[in-house]
Amino acid sequence: MTQARKPHRLFQPQRLAQAAMLLLGSQFLSSAQAQEAKLERVEVTGTSIKRLEGETALPVQTLKRSDIDKTGATTAAEIMKSISGNAAGLTDGASITDSTGGQRGFNGANLRGIGVSSTLVLLNGRRMANFASPGDNSGVDLNNIPAGAIERVEILKDGASAIYGTDAIGGVINFITRKDYRGADVNVYASRTQEGGAEKTAASLGGGFGDLAKDRFNVFGVIDAQKLGALRSSERDFLKERPLASTLPFYMSSRTFPGNIRLASRAAARKVQLDALNAAGFSFNGKPLTQRTINLSAPACNPPATVYAPDNLSEACSFDYMQDTELYPESEKLAFLGRGVFQLNEQHQLFAEVLKSKTTTQYVASPNPIEITAVPTAAINPFLSKPLPFGGTVDIRQRVTEAGNRTNQVTSDAERLVVGASGSLALFGGWDYDIALNRAVNRSTDAIEDGYFLYNEFVAGVRTGKINPFGPSPQAGKDLLNSIRVQDESRRSKGTTTTLDFKLSGSLGKLDGGDLGLAVGAELRREVTEFTPSALLLTNNIQGDRSSRGDAPVASSNSRKVGAVFAELNAPVSKTLELQAALRYDKYSGVGDTLNPKLGVRWQPNKQLVLRGSAGTGFRAPTITELTRPTSFGSSSAFLTDPGCVAQGFAVADCTDQWRVERRSNPNLKPEKSKQASFGVVFEASKDATASLDYWQIRKTDVISDLSEQVILGNLPKYEKDFVKRDEFGEFIDTILLKKDNQGELRTSGLDLELTLRQATEGWGRFTASLSGTYVLKYERQPGAGEPFMNNAGQFLSDQVIQKWRHRLSVDWDMGPYGLTLGNTYYSGYRDHNTAFNPNTDELLPARSVQAYSLWDLSGSWRINKQLKLRAGIQNLLDTQPPFSNQGYYFLATYDPTYTDPRGRNFYLSLNYSFR
Repeated sequence: MTQARKPHRLFQPQRLAQAAMLLLGSQFLSSAQAQEAKLERVEVTGTSIKRLEGETALPVQTLKRSDIDKTGATTAAEIMKSISGNAAGLTDGASITDSTGGQRGFNGANLRGIGVSSTLVLLNGRRMANFASPGDNSGVDLNNIPAGAIERVEILKDGASAIYGTDAIGGVINFITRKDYRGADVNVYASRTQEGGAEKTAASLGGGFGDLAKDRFNVFGVIDAQKLGALRSSERDFLKERPLASTLPFYMSSRTFPGNIRLASRAAARKVQLDALNAAGFSFNGKPLTQRTINLSAPACNPPATVYAPDNLSEACSFDYMQDTELYPESEKLAFLGRGVFQLNEQHQLFAEVLKSKTTTQYVASPNPIEITAVPTAAINPFLSKPLPFGGTVDIRQRVTEAGNRTNQVTSDAERLVVGASGSLALFGGWDYDIALNRAVNRSTDAIEDGYFLYNEFVAGVRTGKINPFGPSPQAGKDLLNSIRVQDESRRSKGTTTTLDFKLSGSLGKLDGGDLGLAVGAELRREVTEFTPSALLLTNNIQGDRSSRGDAPVASSNSRKVGAVFAELNAPVSKTLELQAALRYDKYSGVGDTLNPKLGVRWQPNKQLVLRGSAGTGFRAPTITELTRPTSFGSSSAFLTDPGCVAQGFAVADCTDQWRVERRSNPNLKPEKSKQASFGVVFEASKDATASLDYWQIRKTDVISDLSEQVILGNLPKYEKDFVKRDEFGEFIDTILLKKDNQGELRTSGLDLELTLRQATEGWGRFTASLSGTYVLKYERQPGAGEPFMNNAGQFLSDQVIQKWRHRLSVDWDMGPYGLTLGNTYYSGYRDHNTAFNPNTDELLPARSVQAYSLWDLSGSWRINKQLKLRAGIQNLLDTQPPFSNQGYYFLATYDPTYTDPRGRNFYLSLNYSFR
């Protein structure tokens, strides 16, 4: 395993950062005189009451446009990597796995790591439609956020169901765009990796005109376009140094090219076949054949993907899919965001906002695997170097390389239209109001592009001797294969959310500390989901997208209505003490109703110190998909060993596979409920030195999930009867049933640390150091109702890892037109996933730890003049490779694709020109 290259002694980022922190830390030793600034009331994420900026009692982290630019991020998903509170989110690397069953292409945020479905993502304070394709997760696809239009991102790291309703248990992420903009901006961006692949080109054009104060209107729009190149596994040296044959042979597939021959499953019949083979002179490395699975080309096989791995199959070949797949998908993104505001008079204005976004992503995996049973030996003998010396049939496990790599094109198309009015009402003493109609739509299409074919026709082609499962087929076989290739829009989904919301806020009177603020509001929402499988998918005849049980997905259309009313009170009872209270009532058709309160307190005994705390309840209503999703079929994302098969005397290698999986919804689900609390302190030693520390805890009950394959196989005496179906002989698994249910509890707690230090110098410019970190004290969850709690903090459990410590550190230097930023994104090490059996010992792999993952980046900027700004940077400055991991949940192996970046060192350049 290769480690990161060591930097030259004259340039060590760690020492530079430490020196800067020590230099700037001197600010805490002296207190500067407070400088009063004129403040206006603004909307802050986490409250419906306008307030003075910086006055919030809740922990809100803000990323400004300048902060985003310094990281080199150009997408919303990349921006989320800078948020330490975001853990186990859905990324492109994880999405390739498609373990969610139908949600390939979905990128989702996950605050506190308690589920993508428990993080509410807003655009300008209002909801977007969730990713339409039905699956295990529900949330906004980050690909639909127009990153080029973002002015700032506000992250409320506290539960907010009392303000926003469902989905906000983990917190709220509010992407905020420009609102009153005049002039024009052109920005171009290009990046290239050192080893090649994963190149990126981006451009955005924005412009606006009209002065609200003078012209009584403002109109602006932003077009954001990006193109990202694919990254193949063969383009990264670190994967060549981690072949599965020597690292994780138990994850290798027995579907190979040339194909493996499987002899009879019954011991007596298999003995007859083996005796005939040995009598005819067949052998392996000069020794008699003894195994059920054999390959006449072994041990030479067909590298680099089909190789000999004795620790997996001792007399056959194994397939290393990591040598023939993509790590990073090719994608194109195009988005437009426009906003117009018309000032009717001093008190009232009308506004409209339109979003149109389309992301097209190409996912390429290894060639299609297939097992063909009952193949006559007479059909395959012409393709073998030596014919099999017995009649009857055998099974063939083949990788259909001749059909090409499996390729799916996923399109996520989003649109949103918001029209409304806001202002103040003289009849209500100048109270502020805001009313809007919001219609948001997401359409997703999963289209088969290459590598898929008609199952029945292919099987017939092998059984009749037309297709060669061991090498290039004769022309007749090639013609047959070309005639049965599949290109099909197999799945089309649409989700529509229509919302009417109204909010009224103002002052009830004066208290010693200021205005007694009240906000009341109501919301009506209608959600509609539609799923349409193609006619070809309904035939259940697409290899790689079919059910072995003969079932097929069915078309569906479902809807529900949601109504809510809420109130929020802000009481500054004195100059130093502020109390907050919120209450929201939601009613869901077909689910029920819920009432959620929240209390908050903020105490500021002096100008340097603020103490804050909150407590409340939350909920997450089961999604329409979780309630009514059509049954879907697939396979486990990982190779899993079946203890029930091993107990019958079969070899571990024969009992290890990607088992067929059937996923079902549950119309009887209850909402998830939560209780959460936080307490924090903010200390401002001076205007240039600020620190905050917040403790948070969340307890979620009635967690909606299914029993994972690993939990079921780990306790077969309890779960086999209801969740495992075996073959006709009761030996091998046919299907594992995964059904949504309210599975138990999740408990987590931790600390958020924020530090900002500034130092102005004479002749050397201005230095700024900032740190945003999260330490997880506890993360426990029950894999199923009645199961014991299992620790997920600092270890990979089932489907995710929750690192105990994550941070983003940056050190900035600015001097006149020049700027320099050194940044670090850090994930602490953890105990590795450990579900693989060593077939030589029939025991789990020994426990191990995954190394910490630390990425440094460097960027510099030069403002050439008032209009033109140049920025250049290096991401992954030290070319750090993803640390090795045994994780067996995701398709991409030897590392965890959810938080690591296989691209390596990446150089980028951007140019911004402003017309003012």
